[in-house]
Amino acid sequence: MGTCETGPQDRGSHVICAQVTADFLSFTKSMGNELSSPAPSLGFPGLKPGNRWCVCALPWKEALDAGVAPPVILEATHESALLYVSLENLKRQTRHDA
Repeated sequence: MGTCETGPQDRGSHVICAQVTADFLSFTKSMGNELSSPAPSLGFPGLKPGNRWCVCALPWKEALDAGVAPPVILEATHESALLYVSLENLKRQTRHDA
């Protein structure tokens, strides 16, 4: 598995590694960011519940505030996520494998 990386080309701060859920995908769609449909011209495969993806920090925080934030894979999340979300909130949403 990879990790979330960022740089000047990352306009959305895709720094939180999350395992997306149906609730999160529905929420982001309602906010104008439809993540389920592929966008081949952008190299985007479209997401399904259970996929891991580096999501934008601010929409993830909005989803957290709305009670629909997907689980976080903390070890794959970029440290710059802490500019947007507290470590406590990330840890609270951390996915724990059984």
